[in-house]
Amino acid sequence: MYLLFPGRHHLLTNFQFNYLFRLIQSNLGSVTDINGRMLEIFQPVEAIIFAVTSANHSHTRRNPLPFYLRAIQLEDFADDLPVPTHIFGIDEVGILKNFADYTLKRIAHDSDGKFILSPENTLVVCSTPVMAMYETLGFKILPAELSDRKKQTFAAPVPWDVVEKIAGSTHWLQDTWVIEHIHPASVNVWKRYGYAEKVQILFRDKIIGEDGDITETRDYNSYVRQMDEIAELKFKETETHIREGRIGDIGCAVGSWIKLACLNPVLQESDFYGIEVSRHLYALCQQRKMNGEFGNPFVFFAQKNAVTGLVFEKNSMHTIHTSSLTHEIESYGNREDLLKFIKNRFEELTFGGIWINRDVVAPENPDEMIVMELSDEDGRNQDWEKDFDDRQSLANYLQELSTYSRFLRFVRDFRRKEGDIFEYGMIRGSKKRVGLKLRNAMEFVMKKDYTDNWQSEMHEKFCFWTFEDWKQHLEAAGFFVLSASNAYTNDWIVKNRLEGSVTFYKQHNKGLQKMDFPVTHTLLLAEKRLI
Repeated sequence: MYLLFPGRHHLLTNFQFNYLFRLIQSNLGSVTDINGRMLEIFQPVEAIIFAVTSANHSHTRRNPLPFYLRAIQLEDFADDLPVPTHIFGIDEVGILKNFADYTLKRIAHDSDGKFILSPENTLVVCSTPVMAMYETLGFKILPAELSDRKKQTFAAPVPWDVVEKIAGSTHWLQDTWVIEHIHPASVNVWKRYGYAEKVQILFRDKIIGEDGDITETRDYNSYVRQMDEIAELKFKETETHIREGRIGDIGCAVGSWIKLACLNPVLQESDFYGIEVSRHLYALCQQRKMNGEFGNPFVFFAQKNAVTGLVFEKNSMHTIHTSSLTHEIESYGNREDLLKFIKNRFEELTFGGIWINRDVVAPENPDEMIVMELSDEDGRNQDWEKDFDDRQSLANYLQELSTYSRFLRFVRDFRRKEGDIFEYGMIRGSKKRVGLKLRNAMEFVMKKDYTDNWQSEMHEKFCFWTFEDWKQHLEAAGFFVLSASNAYTNDWIVKNRLEGSVTFYKQHNKGLQKMDFPVTHTLLLAEKRLI
């Protein structure tokens, strides 16, 4: 008989080792399954098959260790087991109702048909709800730590209990509870590769979700398409400010900016480093590199979080580029996170190095009260409060609304989960006009057309700092802000998204005076100088 042991296997316990050892020694004759029934299988355990799930994920709370380190642990763990063991990586493929069947087929394929696992030749060792998938296929389940299925009580801590204990411990190697339960194979890997410290950082991070994403409501296909469409514009705006040497792009998305930079002959001797926290986008970067899409062989990508710490060595970088990133840190984290991010970039730059930061910005007089006129002739004006379970249906629905109705929906949705209050007042008359702060007006007009990612955009603040605010905070961190830095109005947005649907007016003693749209973006060039 084979024992199939599926799981993420980020950490192994002494209980798991002893449990497997007893199963091997017992010849399975007197062993009971998850339902308390005697197996009455009088066959020896021939081999143990470890199916390491989420093998393509790493550096997230849910999956901190990369597959190769999990495999190293398992090899060491299995050395003292008296039967052969085999390790197979099973990639995460999203929510699959037949994931157990997928796992079995992957093992059969990757073993070149050597292991065709079935209920007749295999028992499954599992203490998680995944067991139900294998039961559906007819497999008998050996419960490991699980002592009562209905009450969900356990005879011993499961591996993730130990991971969480380490995440909250400052001296995990001196923690008697941890040492009592963790297997020496895991102690060796976690200590040698410094994963206790990395896990502690991941668990402290309030910005990134457990699967390594800032937001779970983003449509990455449309997001990547939008990023690629404006990549050339971003690059042209920043190209003349790039300093050759070690060049980093933090929040690199799919590597489009780096790809364009590689084409610049002045930068051909430079090394490029792309940092991306989203596992979806990081995987795309690696795929593009494998496809040979970057003209420079010295292009490297890493999945890291630049908020919680340094992503480059101190005093090592000649250029750091960020685009459309800092507002996400303010939105999904807090002000302290943003200030920490700024300080980290200063520490990473060598003297004479430059941080190029392109992002949205607040208007110069953000608290000025204005009147905003909204078109009610460019879409539907009823039924704007409808909710949908899927992103595409919501996007289609929002696209049918008039600008006025979309504003009403925006007021309802904008940072509702955060508890922010969006203040405005309706103005009576034949036209759809509202009175509000310029800051709030710009929050709406800059987001109203992002219907594909409406849910994630509703969390994001664009207008928290003016250009002058940015300068002050950069200088406070030690930067020298170059005179080429500026705030500007994106004319494409004005022409294609605002004209004809939104009009701004100033209050004037003679009535309302039409005003130009204020600045929307900023290019900040922050240099690290000796003095």
